[in-house]
Amino acid sequence: MKFYISTTGIKRLTISSAGAGKASPATRRISGRTVLPLVLVLALILPFLFVRIAFIVLESATACSSTLDCIGWRFFSGSDESMLREELTRALLEAKDGKVDNNEEGIESFNQLVQEMTLKQQDVKAFAFKTKAMLSRMEHKVQSARQRESIYWHLASHGVPKSLHCLCLKLAEEYAVNAMARSRLPPPEYVSRLSDPSFHHLVLLTDNVLAASVVISSTVEKSANPEKLIFHIVTDKKTYTPMHAWFAIHSIQSAVVEVKGLHQYEWSQEVNVAVKEMLEIHRLIWGQYYKNLKEEDFEYDGEHKRFLEALSPSCLSLMNLLRIYIPELFPDLNKIVFLDDDIVVQHDISSLWELDLNGNVVGAVVNSWDSDNCCPGRKYKDYFNFSQPIISSNFDHNRCAWLYGMNVFDLEAWRRANITETYHHWLKLSQESGLTLWRPGIIPPALIAFEGHVHHIDPLWHVAGLGSRSPEVPRDILEAASVIHFSGPAKPWLEIGFPEVRGLWNKHVNSSNKFVRKCRIMG
Repeated sequence: MKFYISTTGIKRLTISSAGAGKASPATRRISGRTVLPLVLVLALILPFLFVRIAFIVLESATACSSTLDCIGWRFFSGSDESMLREELTRALLEAKDGKVDNNEEGIESFNQLVQEMTLKQQDVKAFAFKTKAMLSRMEHKVQSARQRESIYWHLASHGVPKSLHCLCLKLAEEYAVNAMARSRLPPPEYVSRLSDPSFHHLVLLTDNVLAASVVISSTVEKSANPEKLIFHIVTDKKTYTPMHAWFAIHSIQSAVVEVKGLHQYEWSQEVNVAVKEMLEIHRLIWGQYYKNLKEEDFEYDGEHKRFLEALSPSCLSLMNLLRIYIPELFPDLNKIVFLDDDIVVQHDISSLWELDLNGNVVGAVVNSWDSDNCCPGRKYKDYFNFSQPIISSNFDHNRCAWLYGMNVFDLEAWRRANITETYHHWLKLSQESGLTLWRPGIIPPALIAFEGHVHHIDPLWHVAGLGSRSPEVPRDILEAASVIHFSGPAKPWLEIGFPEVRGLWNKHVNSSNKFVRKCRIMG
């Protein structure tokens, strides 16, 4: 038999057959249109058959005593897939209920798993248990890495950036050499406005010069009547000179700014003792919480973030704790709007001073803009220890906590309701109860002190949480909010601030200022 193939391609295949001793050729012509489909079909079927047979041979090595018998039975019966599925399911269920020792050194990668299964010819059950052990170890490593990352992230939020430290030093130097930086705040002609109830009074307690400048500039920019705004800034002795220098050099058009240091107040001996007592009890609560903190408290992602936040230095910050003494700080004022230093005002807030609090002490956001989530912040159970009878008998663990950071305070109603005295009473109860009534921070005792004296305001007045992990506030809500609050560790002036919302704060930083440029502050 001879084959003749045309050199121009497989257009024609001629098969000739000759008999012995006789040339009697019989020729058959096969068209290329018939050969090509046949070749393609074989190319598809043969690899499948090879893989199929190889799989059956490998499986039969552990499941059958005779490979040839097993191949024949499985190849023609067609029931091997269902049997393999049942066997694998059974092995996975056994592995699910079985215990795995994560401390035992084992397989760390899929390649190692395949290599061991191939060399030792182990069954499906062994494969399931080894896979579970490998995944369990990997999951533990991922969880540990997440916890460490959260710890490092929170530690980064505790420091003071070099740029802000530089700004304070430059301004303190300017205060020493520049007479204008030491000029009186406010100018003498505006002093009478500081206690005039016809003006709109805003209070900031802060030691952050840059943050205070953003709060004031954004408020003035969006105000319909900036000439009615009176800003009262209270700061500590360390920050007083740079804070004074900044607002003396960069005077705000129309509005009035007062900067006062704590060292300039002449409080009575009784108030001084009460403030020291308050600071000491807060330190004791923080220390007790830190002492009782165990490693297993960080086991679940989501829980350990709360522990880290509770141990934040802001829990012991004097400027934060003095919020409860606002009536003593401003004895001549009756109604104020309190602003945190990590907020940005986006719309005119003048109507807040006309708000009727219905006899209550504080106007605050309690319900969320998100209808699916009734609480804009957290619930009482996130702050208080409801295993303590004095807490469980007085408060509802599912009650929503109101937002601190942008609040309207009626100081006359505050004084009548003895809010500060109630605050101190509960601090002493906490001390007598072993310092375990609530987690560290300024919010828990404030929630108790203002209990029954809170007036709910529209949620769009104050949208918070922009400094927490993965802020999920929709863009239309951000734009509609009168005040946005970067509550949480990721402050916009830190490197860990979220880029997607940091621009809302940066646009109010005076990036053309010589001190801001010299200190390379992001703006």
